[in-house]
Amino acid sequence: MRKLTKAIAVAAVAGLAATACSGETKNSGGSSAGEGDPFIFGSGGQVTTLDPVLTSDGETFRVTRQVYDTLLDHDGVEMVPGLAESWEGSDDGLDWHFKLRSDVTFHDGSELTGDVVCQNFDRWQTFEGEWEAVTYYWGNMFQGYGEESNYAGCEADGLDVTVSVKEASADYPGAFSMATFAILSPKSIEKIKDVELEDASEMPDYSQEVGSLAGTGPFKFDSWDHSSNEITLTRNDEYWGDKAGLETLIFKAIENEQTRRQALISGEIHGYDLVSPADVIELEKEGFNVPTRDVFNVLYLGFTEGNNPALAKPEVRQAIAHALDRERVVDTILPEGGKVATQFMPEGLNAWNPDVQTYEHDMDEAQDLVSSAGEDGTTLEFCYPTDVVRPYMPNVADIFEIFKANLEEAGFEVEPRAITWTDYVQEVHNAGCELNLLGWTGDFNEAFNFLGTWFDGYKEEWGFEDEEIFDLMSEARTEPDREKRDELLSEASALIMDYLPGVPISHSPPSIVFTDDVNAPTVSPLTQEDFAEMSWK
Repeated sequence: MRKLTKAIAVAAVAGLAATACSGETKNSGGSSAGEGDPFIFGSGGQVTTLDPVLTSDGETFRVTRQVYDTLLDHDGVEMVPGLAESWEGSDDGLDWHFKLRSDVTFHDGSELTGDVVCQNFDRWQTFEGEWEAVTYYWGNMFQGYGEESNYAGCEADGLDVTVSVKEASADYPGAFSMATFAILSPKSIEKIKDVELEDASEMPDYSQEVGSLAGTGPFKFDSWDHSSNEITLTRNDEYWGDKAGLETLIFKAIENEQTRRQALISGEIHGYDLVSPADVIELEKEGFNVPTRDVFNVLYLGFTEGNNPALAKPEVRQAIAHALDRERVVDTILPEGGKVATQFMPEGLNAWNPDVQTYEHDMDEAQDLVSSAGEDGTTLEFCYPTDVVRPYMPNVADIFEIFKANLEEAGFEVEPRAITWTDYVQEVHNAGCELNLLGWTGDFNEAFNFLGTWFDGYKEEWGFEDEEIFDLMSEARTEPDREKRDELLSEASALIMDYLPGVPISHSPPSIVFTDDVNAPTVSPLTQEDFAEMSWK
């Protein structure tokens, strides 16, 4: 790992001191920060890698998104040009044509061409062995590696490039906008082409050091201090788009939400994400800017049927759904604007179905269903994560306590199981729980990105099999016509809510906070803020 040079260390300390001073003066009515002062953002977790294809972690993408560009981008949830100024898919969904912007250079001086884009796709497709374990999104979006992959090839002619696939998929063109598929420079790819990964639990050295990788984004990597969990970015004055308003941007990992809040108030940092709903009003009263994003997520209670025979009974699943007081969660825990979910996707998507089976909070009905199923007193293991706030899941311990009481009143025994977040997701995916609280924020504006994440085939974590649902989801996944695909997914949503493999709980609008001496970026429903939009007032 790279250590800070003395000069960098002094600069970082000086920057922190200046920042602390500016935060204090802001709150006491003093002078604002100057253009050259660093903006420090308190991240909710540590960055794991500088190579974005090696992660699925949102806090890592928050940083890499400022340094690398993707072929396509987002304005809100709508797809807009990125490195490609235009794009078009063939009618059969097999070929995706991109016209790249001209005069785009990487931070290492190399030029963006169609050949460079193809080099990136060819690199991702040839991952094998341990690399496959750390490239989740390629395996998911392109359905494998090598000959098994859905990737068919890439052809380039100057700034024109065509990415071809073997089978149409609902994941395209959305996948081309994902931070994980950011375009690296040809010099970067040449440097790392022979790197071997012997153990997927340890990231390769090149991904932990500033200097190996270059993008085309509005900021460049400057330093990464692993000991203090800080990554420093500096403005790319050769950027092809609008230049960043800040000269220096620092992401400092502070995993505890209340510690981030105290760091903000003390002036140590200038912003952080996923503000606790209980803190929003108080922070606003203290003069901070606390914008709230539009809703584009879902929280659900998942059932793993294979772990408890009772969960295979429709009456038990329906009893749980009727027992849960989701309105109370929305009214007392979620930020203003939260909604009770009726299905596993937010209402703004075209495939959202207003006619799905719904399950109102009705304790009498829940108790009757438990009795008729012969499951009075049945024990349900209920897993929930600790040490985490997610966009769809603020105050998870409070949500768990409400639902635990609901289930016990309905006639179940509840066996709580708290798991730290770092182990929780894998435990759920490995079918290690009977009930679990989890959720999803959409990667892009596509209903399949929600339903397909869970229900496009048998998954151990759900443990149910329903060929009617799986066949319909498979048909939707390969349907290239968007309107027809939405109709299929709307139908699938109804079938899913009839079967009830879990209970969709809520949709939550997450908040982010900034000091009032900075012009904040436009907040994104996808939590994909562009920090280049920021500047000191």
